[in-house]
Formats: sequence, C-alpha cells, structure tokens
Amino acid sequence: MREFVIEANGLRFACLEAGQGPLLLLLHGFPDNAWTWEHQFGALAAAGYRVVAPFLRGYPPSEIPASGFYDGATLARDVRGLVEALSPGEPCVLVGQDWGAALSYGVLALYPDLVRRAVLMAFPHPAAMAASLADPAQIKRAFHWWYFQLPGLAEASVPANDFAFIDYLWADWSPGFDHRDHVAQVKQTLAVPGALAAAIGYYRAAFSPAFRDPALDELRATLGGKIAVPTLALCGADDIRAVPMAAQADQFTGDYEYREVPGCGHFLHRERPTLVNRLILDWLRNDAG
Repeated sequence: MREFVIEANGLRFACLEAGQGPLLLLLHGFPDNAWTWEHQFGALAAAGYRVVAPFLRGYPPSEIPASGFYDGATLARDVRGLVEALSPGEPCVLVGQDWGAALSYGVLALYPDLVRRAVLMAFPHPAAMAASLADPAQIKRAFHWWYFQLPGLAEASVPANDFAFIDYLWADWSPGFDHRDHVAQVKQTLAVPGALAAAIGYYRAAFSPAFRDPALDELRATLGGKIAVPTLALCGADDIRAVPMAAQADQFTGDYEYREVPGCGHFLHRERPTLVNRLILDWLRNDAG
C-alpha cells in the first residue's frame, strides 16, 4: 500500500494506492475514511487495476476547505479533478459506498465520459432517495440528516464520550459485526480540528444554501439526471436502503444491474468482502478499457 497527496479541484487530497493499470477509484462514505477499503485493495489490484482511495474533501489528511462547500456539484468536480489528474485522457472505474455512492450518481450524470463502469453501494439514486422520504421507516433511518442541521449541537454531541455517536451508527447500520478497530481509526480522522464540521457539512449542504457553491447552481440542477454509464448497484440485504435501491432501475438508461448481498447491512464491503469483491470483479469483466 502506498500513500500520496495530489491536488484536484483546488484542494490537496491524500490517497491510498495499490496496483498498476487502469484507474479504479474507491470513494468512502460517513462515518468512515479511505481505509474502509482495506479488504478491496488486494483483490482489485491483483485483477490489474491501479486502485486509488482518496480521503474525501474535509477528511484528514485531505485538506479541509476554507470555503465550506460540500454540495453535490462541488463533490462531483472533486472526482472529475481526481480522475483528470490521476488518469489524464482515460476514463476510470468508479466504486463508491454511502456518501461515496451518493456523490458518484452526480459524477455519472454530469461527467459520463470520465467513467467507463461504476459500482455504487448502499445509497439510492437521488430520485429514489427523494421518493423514499415518504416512508416513515426511511425517515427514521435518516435521523442523522435532520439532527446534523442543528448548528453547534451536532458538533458538541457527536464527539462526546469518545465519539459514542459514531459507535452507535456503525452498530445500528451493521448490527452484530465487529468494526471496533476500524471505527477507532475513523474516530481519529474525525477528531482532527475541523474534520467533524466538514463531515457534517455534507449533510447541511443538502438543505442549506450556505454550504453550496453559488457559482455551481446551474450544474447542480442536473445532478439527478438519468445515467447512461454501465452501473452495478449493491446493497446489504439487511440494510433498509435496499428498499429504495431495488426500485431505481428506471433512473438508468445504460447497462444496469442491482444485487443484494445476503447476511449484511450497510457496510457490506467490510462485512462480506470476499463476496463483494467477486461481484465487483464479475461486473468489471465486461470492462471495455
């Protein structure tokens, strides 16, 4: 495993890297960091890919932006910048989980020429996500989205008692699975001054214009478009997000497949890494790159 720093979209991104070949970009979610993909690096690199996992904007050791913009268009531009810097003139394979998947829908809608195949995990297409909020069970599952809108309270309560809030989310979303070692590492990431506010900023940008770049209003309006890039969607069968994901096929105009991974919850790539790796590689066997 190698570590390096690269500039993209005006920010410095710290990255983990393994292997050589066409670029395969791994995007983490919340509450998480790039080390979440530790069980994927070996298998994907052995299959002939240059596997790169950046720490997303605001997640140390990546730079915490002074602007405080975390809207979908800004995040999509981050990925565009990373692909252009890491693989000039060549499209990548894009794999994302949770927020990594959420922002990837925008990348696929805005910049389809940058991605030749995608794998999106544990987060529905924006249209399916919006529709799901008519379901009380989905609203309950998304309680942290609303809680994070409370300025000051979220920043004070999440770190309390050694980030017990983070322990709760991991246990609730992947019940019965021991993530302690990795979660301890995630807590170290979020404990860096400014990191927690940045991570919460992703959620605030969904509701507050103060966290959106006003120069990208026009671009942001097209984030939820239908997707032509060949895409595999995966979700743990025990993750409530499987309900909206199972109903989102009409948002894809290109090759599309949805699979549920049995016996796991939200962090499927860590709970059942061997099966998830096989599903990713089976999908990529049709990679034309």
